[in-house]
Amino acid sequence: MMKLTFATLALTLSAGIAMAQTVRMGTEGAYPPYNFLNDAGEVDGFERELGDELCKRAELTCEWVTNEWDSIIPNLVSGNYDTIIAGMSITAERDEVIDFTQGYTQPDPSVFLAMSSDVDLKGGVVAAQTGTIQASHIASMGATVVEFATPEETIAAVKNGEADAVLADKAFLMPIAEAEADLSIVGDDVYLGGGVGMGLRESDGELRGKFDAAIQSMKDDGSLNALLAKWLPDSGQF
Repeated sequence: MMKLTFATLALTLSAGIAMAQTVRMGTEGAYPPYNFLNDAGEVDGFERELGDELCKRAELTCEWVTNEWDSIIPNLVSGNYDTIIAGMSITAERDEVIDFTQGYTQPDPSVFLAMSSDVDLKGGVVAAQTGTIQASHIASMGATVVEFATPEETIAAVKNGEADAVLADKAFLMPIAEAEADLSIVGDDVYLGGGVGMGLRESDGELRGKFDAAIQSMKDDGSLNALLAKWLPDSGQF
């Protein structure tokens, strides 16, 4: 009887491991502090730590996949990974193509970074990463927008005179302004979008529900606020 009990237990545990759902977490790996590649070439940052905890709470096995920003939504839809967790703001336009979890950040301010404090933000040339809410905002305010595939290219455009300023998340641009004497934050904070959430295919409602519940549990026990304080100290708390 004892042998049978242990054998049954072993089979049950093996079946549980085999049935664990593997979820591919798609991110950019180039937008610190949200996500970046560390010296070991591994995904790191706020969203790596958050995503691992969400997967643990949802009892999912997660694998991390990097993808360039400008094709991150099409490659989710086509099945190259199962989620987007890449500093993506929740917008009505994106919500027409994919679904979002509830937000895991409050709306984060965007700011302008320039080499001169008297730069013409409304009539000048402003850089932004392709497909971002910042690029759309620049066009709506009447300035000329120049779009680049990566965040690093937007900064380079300001340095080489291709753009008068760059508009991006404050959490991304502030450390750059603090580290480089010739660059500074100019103008007022700009609030865009409805916070950052995980993107999923519209057909994956069950998976979205699991992550929604995990995010809510982190809000309820204060662990999400602790992560925000660690990685995004200037952002709002829940």
